[in-house]
Amino acid sequence: GIEGRVDGATCDTDGNYWCALVHGAAVACISPAGRMIERIALPVRHPTMVTFGGPRLDQLYVTTARQLLPEGERAAWPQAGALLRIDGIGATGVAEPFFGAP
Repeated sequence: GIEGRVDGATCDTDGNYWCALVHGAAVACISPAGRMIERIALPVRHPTMVTFGGPRLDQLYVTTARQLLPEGERAAWPQAGALLRIDGIGATGVAEPFFGAP
């Protein structure tokens, strides 16, 4: 099984589903067949959302939460609340459509 709870997610050009594992200190990549094909450990307990970015959409950005940590655990997770960038994952994101309000 997957440790943590699946939270924010995005897809890559191969149809894989990349998701933050809140309470799981990781990001997971799930294949279209439903198998976890990668798990990337993070220096934060509560990642909340993932998205691809960079000029080639080959960097994975991860938002994280600090407020979910009990006060006594915050020193153990000093990067909680930060925006993380993961390079070299070997995947390319799908461009998100722009929203144009009238």
